[in-house]
Amino acid sequence: MGVLEGLEPRAVFHWFEALCAIPHGSGNTKAVSDWCVDFARARGLEYHQDGADNVIIIKPAAPGYEDAPPLILQGHLDMVCEKEPGCPKDMEREGLDLVAEGDYISAAGTTLGGDDGIAVAMMLALLDAGDLPHPRLEAVFTTDEEVGMLGAAVLDVSPLKGRTLLNLDSEDEGVFTVSCAGGNVTRCVLPVDRAPFAGGGVSLTVGGLQGGHSGTEIHRGRGNADLLLGRLLRTAAKVTAVRLYTVSGGLKDNAIPTQASALLAAEDPAAAMEAAGALAESLQEEYRVTDPGLWVKAEPWMPEGEPMDGPSTQKVLCMLTCLPNGVQEMSADIPGLVQTSLNLGILRTGAGEVEATFCVRSSVDSQKEMLKDRLTCLMEQLGGRTQFSGDYPGWAYRHDSPLRDRMTEVFRAQYGREPKVEAIHAGLECGLLAGKLPGLDCVSIGPDLLEIHTPRERMSISSVQRVWRFVLELLRQWR
Repeated sequence: MGVLEGLEPRAVFHWFEALCAIPHGSGNTKAVSDWCVDFARARGLEYHQDGADNVIIIKPAAPGYEDAPPLILQGHLDMVCEKEPGCPKDMEREGLDLVAEGDYISAAGTTLGGDDGIAVAMMLALLDAGDLPHPRLEAVFTTDEEVGMLGAAVLDVSPLKGRTLLNLDSEDEGVFTVSCAGGNVTRCVLPVDRAPFAGGGVSLTVGGLQGGHSGTEIHRGRGNADLLLGRLLRTAAKVTAVRLYTVSGGLKDNAIPTQASALLAAEDPAAAMEAAGALAESLQEEYRVTDPGLWVKAEPWMPEGEPMDGPSTQKVLCMLTCLPNGVQEMSADIPGLVQTSLNLGILRTGAGEVEATFCVRSSVDSQKEMLKDRLTCLMEQLGGRTQFSGDYPGWAYRHDSPLRDRMTEVFRAQYGREPKVEAIHAGLECGLLAGKLPGLDCVSIGPDLLEIHTPRERMSISSVQRVWRFVLELLRQWR
């Protein structure tokens, strides 16, 4: 018996639980893509699958809706895979352990992938239903959205006849998202040299941070573990000579890292640990509201091999001290909207280099370019380089939107109030798809999802029920 069995809408939660049994993190979507193809083939539905694992499934219009304009439904197959410290789950090979408690669904020890598994589940439920009124449905399942919208970037849209799109990748019920920021992934690479050093080993870790989605949570002032690690290392280096072995933290560029660690050698290990401990008290005071669980651990470590030499260590410390991060500009047009930001999401050390990977976002292209230039200038001064990937455009607001008007009427009748229409700082695939489908009219909605991209992610059952009813009524009124 499934964990979600008996929950309504039964079909939606059935497909959501089936999806969660298949590992589907970004870059690991072949199995779930093939699963969607098998679904379509078993039902005799037209389908298209490409080399990027994107899938399009098309369902003909129900009787009486043959003359209605087609509707494109869209969501992404991949999820962000994050785990609690010590969680043994292998998210590359194992499905999720779902938990249903009260009004919420979560996953034990890991992210849930409600972003965007609930879109996949709703689309499959619509495609599977035999008695629902609807126009021609063109369900688009994209891949690697969470790592730069790579699937949408190469999607062949030629099978699509619709020019109206309902995106199901939002996380706040009652909000119609109609515009979003563009972005890219910027990778800063710093070459390092290694040399012998006579010193005692120190292991330094900062953790217990809240983390969160770098688009929707970046303005909340939460600590970034990678940068706090840099502060701790810089403080230790002020009281004794140090050499770094490794620095690491974070798994996804678009998730604010919750834990980061360093291995180092210090001329005076006791002084290095004492300095880190003193700064830890200050950090706990600084972040007592946003990250009340912040902790720092400094302990002896037995060094192995050669650490980075003195100049390389100093360059890494400078990089972690001076790299920009967080909100860079607020919108002057829309109160409260972040206009430009960046998030240092991944810090890792290789044999001959240290890498810092950012998710850069802006609704103003020139400011996105400004951040690329700023990172490039810093890395060039340190003897490093920058690499850019996954660049995607913003999604411009459409003043004349028949879809938004129709959705507003349906929402008003169901909820007895007006929906909130807003732009967001997070990225959506609507901008890329609008570039491929001239004249596209699109709106993004979704049920309440809390703390996405963290192991605390949870999804409201009652909100899913209401959003599902809304979608069904929207389809019923489509002709």
